[in-house]
Amino acid sequence: MSQKNYDVIVIGAGFAGVTAARELSQKGHKVLVIEAEDRLGGRTWYDQRLGRGLEIGGTWVHWSQPHVWAEISRYNLETTESPTPEKTFWFADGKLQEGDGEALLKVLDRGMNKVVEDARKYFSKPYEPLREIEALKEVDHISIADKLRSLDLTKEEFDANYSMWAVNFHGSPETAALTHAYRWVALTNYDWQYNFESCATYKLKNGTKELIEKIANDSKAEFQFSKPVSQVEKVDDEYRVITKSGEEFYASAVIVTLPINILNTIKFTPELSEQKQAFSKEGQNSTGVKYWARVRGQRKPFIAMAPADSPADFPINFIQYEYNIDEDSIYVGFGPDHKYLDPENREEVERALRKIIPDVEVVESAGYDWSGGEFSGQTWPMYRTNQLTKYFAELQRPEEGIFYGGGDGANGWLGFIDGAIENALRTSKLVDQYITKGSNSLSV
Repeated sequence: MSQKNYDVIVIGAGFAGVTAARELSQKGHKVLVIEAEDRLGGRTWYDQRLGRGLEIGGTWVHWSQPHVWAEISRYNLETTESPTPEKTFWFADGKLQEGDGEALLKVLDRGMNKVVEDARKYFSKPYEPLREIEALKEVDHISIADKLRSLDLTKEEFDANYSMWAVNFHGSPETAALTHAYRWVALTNYDWQYNFESCATYKLKNGTKELIEKIANDSKAEFQFSKPVSQVEKVDDEYRVITKSGEEFYASAVIVTLPINILNTIKFTPELSEQKQAFSKEGQNSTGVKYWARVRGQRKPFIAMAPADSPADFPINFIQYEYNIDEDSIYVGFGPDHKYLDPENREEVERALRKIIPDVEVVESAGYDWSGGEFSGQTWPMYRTNQLTKYFAELQRPEEGIFYGGGDGANGWLGFIDGAIENALRTSKLVDQYITKGSNSLSV
């Protein structure tokens, strides 16, 4: 007698998992979503901190991101804008420089344009990232740092660009793939400044929590929380999913939405392909940290950037003024390596900020160590050199009834809420086809 309880089991209740659950359950499939944490959201987490609601994880959305914007329109949600900076700060020759709201962009502009000038050549159709696969193989070994060093930049331009790419990749430019930078900017008509706006300006007025809850509420799936999955085994023509506590669930197909860096924490029988395992073991590029800081007093909106080549010296390399609250200010920002900053340690955050703003007084700080987290292992995914041409196609390839549906495998806005939704939509169609027509008719 079959012990199958569900048609589909989805591992992970982030935007990818919840979207897949909605799509498949609305098609009449019996769906179970199993989540390790005690909440929806995955690497998005809207929480009450520092006296107000804050996005601890993924945050920004934009109309250039078609899948998330369609969801925002579907549920009639409001967005809000981060304040436009009136001042910008950066370092040159070891000294802090100051300018108006456009000054830092001017320092960055020549180098950023040179870095991505060949993007159209390799990504003429951004949602077909492997379209120029043979050409990509010729350049996928080049890092952002390699590219920057090949350019005729002043030291001030080099340092600013190096730090900017460290923010974008949330990790070291030394291992960050130039092809991923091409891929990113291709999504915004090859314009880096429009890309910057798309990545860090607009957010949901009531938080990412409102959107993911609306998607979940439109789902007919069952959700179970605080149940980390330890094993996925094929048993005859179905799959057994086993949690760390020993509970067992059965389904015809399994969608895995875990971040790449922790994919190997689940034991698969039969094993996943060598390439998928190798990708997870190698890990993608993001090693950074996101922090929030409530700071004594109010300032005019600003952005500040610090060197990123030595995280031990500058644990924070990006600061953005985000809110006023009472008589205080709230800053948000990033550092390139989570090992050098505990975002919840007020004193550590204050010391790091004082390397850029010497007189700053941090009242309280907040954050979460995504890169070190047991159920995340990374922040937003940014590929290392050689990973696009070596692993991407395999990551998207189903292995019988096992499908990778996480945002780390998106064709377009990989690393964003948009990418999670996109890959969930793509994967859901494949799973529906697999279940209703049989694996022999599956086309990828």
